[in-house]
Amino acid sequence: MLDYERLDVYQCALRFAALSFRILQAIPRPQSDLADQLRRAATSIPLNIAEGAGKTTNKDRARYYATARGSAMECGAVLDLLQMQGLVEAGIGEEGKRLLERLVAMLSRMCR
Repeated sequence: MLDYERLDVYQCALRFAALSFRILQAIPRPQSDLADQLRRAATSIPLNIAEGAGKTTNKDRARYYATARGSAMECGAVLDLLQMQGLVEAGIGEEGKRLLERLVAMLSRMCR
């Protein structure tokens, strides 16, 4: 097992990515711009966490964790827009927001 795989924040990021992939399946083609945005941002979170965990200085790690945090915030905004359009079931949207709140809290601590 690689070091980053042991991180709770990484596991949470994977859970959000899996949820976002379920959401993506339900988004109609006219909203493909939002779908693409969600796909890229949700994928960016665990990738940046893993890359940050591999850095040797606190400053380098914090920079990647901050990027992951920004991607998590972006995912929250995309979820808001999808929910406004009725493209995400309320329960799934709420679960996504809970995971994102947890991710942002953990990443905020890791950026310090």
